Amino acid sequence: MDQQAAHEPAPTSPRRAIAVLTSGGDAQGMNAVVRAVVRTAIANGADVYAVYEGLQGLVDGGDRIRKFTWSSVGSILHLGGTVIGTARSKEFRTREGRLKAAKNMVDHGIDRIVVCGGDGSLSGTDLFRSEWSGLLAELVETGGITQEQADRHANLIIAGTVGSIDNDMVGTDMTVGADSALHRIIEAIDALGSTAASHQRSFVVEVMGRHCGYLALMSAIAGGADYALIPENPPPPGWEEDLCDLLRTGRAAGRRDSVVVVAEGACDRNGDPITSAMVRDLLEERLGEDVRVTILGHVQRGGTPSAYDRWMPTLVGYAAALEVLDAGEDHVPHVIGVRNNRIARTPLMEAVARTREIPTLISAGDYEGAMAARGSSFREMVRVFDGIAHAKPANPAEESARIAVLHAGGLAPGMNTAVRAAVRFGISRGHTMLGVRGSFQGLIDGKIEQLSWGDVEGWVAIGGAELGTSRHIPTIEQFYAVSRAIENNEIDALLIIGGHRAYEAAYQMLQQRDRYPGFNVPVICLPATIDNNLPGWEQSIGADTALNEIVYAVDRIKQSAMASRRAFVVEVMGRYCGYLAAVGGMSVGAERVYLHEEGVHLQDLIRDVTEMTTSFKHGRRFYLAIRNEEASVGYTTDFLCQLFDEESGHDFDVRPMVLGHLQQGGNPTPFDRVHATRLAAFSVDWLSSQIELGRSQWGFIGMQDGALASIPLKTMPDLVDMEYSRPLEQWWTEMRPVMDILATEPSGA
Repeated sequence: MDQQAAHEPAPTSPRRAIAVLTSGGDAQGMNAVVRAVVRTAIANGADVYAVYEGLQGLVDGGDRIRKFTWSSVGSILHLGGTVIGTARSKEFRTREGRLKAAKNMVDHGIDRIVVCGGDGSLSGTDLFRSEWSGLLAELVETGGITQEQADRHANLIIAGTVGSIDNDMVGTDMTVGADSALHRIIEAIDALGSTAASHQRSFVVEVMGRHCGYLALMSAIAGGADYALIPENPPPPGWEEDLCDLLRTGRAAGRRDSVVVVAEGACDRNGDPITSAMVRDLLEERLGEDVRVTILGHVQRGGTPSAYDRWMPTLVGYAAALEVLDAGEDHVPHVIGVRNNRIARTPLMEAVARTREIPTLISAGDYEGAMAARGSSFREMVRVFDGIAHAKPANPAEESARIAVLHAGGLAPGMNTAVRAAVRFGISRGHTMLGVRGSFQGLIDGKIEQLSWGDVEGWVAIGGAELGTSRHIPTIEQFYAVSRAIENNEIDALLIIGGHRAYEAAYQMLQQRDRYPGFNVPVICLPATIDNNLPGWEQSIGADTALNEIVYAVDRIKQSAMASRRAFVVEVMGRYCGYLAAVGGMSVGAERVYLHEEGVHLQDLIRDVTEMTTSFKHGRRFYLAIRNEEASVGYTTDFLCQLFDEESGHDFDVRPMVLGHLQQGGNPTPFDRVHATRLAAFSVDWLSSQIELGRSQWGFIGMQDGALASIPLKTMPDLVDMEYSRPLEQWWTEMRPVMDILATEPSGA
């Protein structure tokens, strides 16, 4: 190379360009995917185009393919539906349509796509990918594009994310929109419950789910329904009388309302449809009741996305953008989903094929195969629902085992749900179920009563803790009184529902077990705390409700702030665990999050002040910081507000907002109801096996090899930072880099 050539600038490579589109049915949370894809692409130096009206927008081209900037997605996280529109494109299904789409993409320099849609949209996009080279060759031949363009975009790289309220895609625990749809359904069932009880009336609620019973099953569990009809598990012959007998028994026990949930694709064992109208006619004829049908329809797709449908799609969109940006020529397309709160990748067409196999199994009458294809968790929840809903009011035998339930620690929404499930599941197992009022002090004072089937009626949806709870745990001096209370009340097993204080109390009791005969019974701890700071289980009961309360509050703060230029510092609970602050911050699109795990440092505050003031000078109207309540001793919420206000130069106002106990209030979310029910059923099963085997182990609920398990309580010190009352390993910390990338606009972007 000569000296002159050495000083010549290297030719500039064209910037990578990707497209993002939403296709098929709309789903809450699609906007979070779009936002994450756009900002991740820009942060990685790529151009990004939003395709309006789904795959049809690729065909139409023109202004339906628009270049997006960082600010283009600045205020969409909280919106329902999809701001870039969606459609089912007949034209894209033809080769002529895909030929137009290929030309439009090449003209924009796009050869990478992230698609958020259902199996039809994903399989259609994969067909487009497989035809890509042939489509480009034809366009070159007809003069639609140049050979240079074809060579530059020789491969089409795609990644799929699943937007579907039905939660019907194999390869991911949850699809975008399913959790929000459950919120809409549960809001309706809760509302129907009050009017139904007023008139002693039965309601038949029809929900979506043509080939998938997820929404019907989970809403029946979360809504405390009496019966659920789903496509994968049709009722056995004679179900009509079984249903009527179940409702009669409930009414005889004092229940004033009844709810039957029917999936739109429900059928009997012969494959004949079971419609909501058929169920209504059946109940009116055999029970002589006034029965009403409510078909929720598209209301399930509407409304603002839940907290989960903000942070989960954000993770998925981030991963999908990196997937297409980092892919090579031999890239295999994947569906990007989640398993156990982590990003999971499944080969796209494998996921589509396995998903489409389930309706075939149902049509063929292979219901066992359909249930197996849905996965072990789905089968487990069918069993749990049957065990609770079909448990009939009965007086336990005198020789039955006596299982006591008590709360300890701070209040967590979902505690009542867990007690209800434990009581009814325990009764179905033939046990005598005891409720301890007032936590451990109530146990000492003898505030123990037998709980019947009817005593916990309606508890599934109630916030708070009907049995009461307390952060006070027994001292060593009180252990003798606790032991005597267990002996005197002939308690054979103990279920403790609560947070870190509950676990700490149980662990201390375990250390003194040899000294107190009453402690020689099996004990299990069920995680219930909004702080989400317990070992073994990644999302404790109550944490999801607290997140949604944070989202609810911040959405309204944003609305008020839009009338002026304002910064907010919002303080959330969590003690020394930053889960609520970090995940809440991701859910509301916060610009900054302060955590105890990371500390708050002066150099960080200097940087934050600089970024904040600069952004307001360039037109920003709202800035949001989330602070964990124990993030720093000195840098308090008030201090941060004073600092930001002092440096604002009167360009913007600064306001504090301490959410406080609002986060512990409210009725539990569907997620917390479903998982409280699941964990309570597991607890009763585990205690039952301990009693039957004559064992007296102590444990807490966790996961082992992807399944629920009891982890020995004696291992707690090996898993917990006892000084700060939080797990040594916290899974959500892996999400922090994602939030940082999406919150900070790159310079020069």
